[in-house]
Amino acid sequence: MASYASRVRSDIARWRQTGLIDAPTAEALVRDIEANERKSLSFGSILAMMAALLFGAAILIFVAANWEAIPRLVRVAALFTAILAGYVGGAVLKTRDHAAIGEALWIVAAAAFGGSIALIGQMYHLTGDEASALLTWGAGTALAAVALRSNPLTVVSVGIADAWLLLKWGGFFRRSEFPHLFPAIVLVLFAISFWTRSQAARHLIILSVLFYLVLLSMDHNTLQVSVPLALVSALLFAAAVFAAEPVDRIVQLGGRLPLHALIGFLTGMAMVQFELADEASYNGAFAIASAVALAAIVVAIMLGGRESRGLRWVAYAGFAFELAIIYVVMLQSMLGTAGFFLAAALLLGTMALVIIRVEKRMNTPRSEGALA
Repeated sequence: MASYASRVRSDIARWRQTGLIDAPTAEALVRDIEANERKSLSFGSILAMMAALLFGAAILIFVAANWEAIPRLVRVAALFTAILAGYVGGAVLKTRDHAAIGEALWIVAAAAFGGSIALIGQMYHLTGDEASALLTWGAGTALAAVALRSNPLTVVSVGIADAWLLLKWGGFFRRSEFPHLFPAIVLVLFAISFWTRSQAARHLIILSVLFYLVLLSMDHNTLQVSVPLALVSALLFAAAVFAAEPVDRIVQLGGRLPLHALIGFLTGMAMVQFELADEASYNGAFAIASAVALAAIVVAIMLGGRESRGLRWVAYAGFAFELAIIYVVMLQSMLGTAGFFLAAALLLGTMALVIIRVEKRMNTPRSEGALA
């Protein structure tokens, strides 16, 4: 399959031949495509990033081995040398048009910084826990991302913040306080992502906030978290659809805010349904919540599905989930084994029919426009 840049070049050549654009405009468009194409990730860039992550993991494992045979000062000097060499060497390579390798070295330096925190704390028996070390590591990586204006380091900072959230939360049987500091952390990282031009970090931050709210709902009153999440997500979806350009200029998510808003809405509604599932036999709240979720999925497809295939597939997954949870909660007591298979066949057939019809409806205007 041809790349996006190749398809646009062929379109530009066709537009020039048919007289839709003149030669200077065509040349300017081709130059713009070439300039932006060089900034995209190549296969070599991806391999370099993977190698950096593996090398960083090797540093952390090496630190965990405790280096008993090496003197303390040598260990500390080696780690600080790795940090300095990674950041300085990466900056030099970036200025010499080796961006992928330079960013990879910065990731190695960030990993070495995390390893140095663990090693120095272990060697000198410094007070503190693993969560505090992760918080320090994340703060140092975020500062490096700001200083170097690094997209990958911003993403790494968000990943470290997520690790801190999980470690601080501690599971269902934890004894520590709930990590209420996480929203403030990701708010700072979200602001940093604009400086570092890291759209990937913004996407990851939004998903991280949704995960945080799921954990919060399990720790506190579920409905007090899930209902506002669903309402706010619905409002964000409406704003992203009806005021797409000004909203995207603010959040700069590449037009994918409706996708995140739909995920947030479905997450909130799923938590509501789980909370009401035990009471489904006694009142109609579960049925109302399920009807609202199904109606919202249809509305989301009609309003935003044409522009986003990803949104359509999230909606389809949400539709399948709704069918499954409705069956499990409301119908399983009325169906035997044979009835279950019949119901499953009917539900899957209905879902396939709906998806086929929606896809045809979404693709028909494009083909007609192309023929015209």
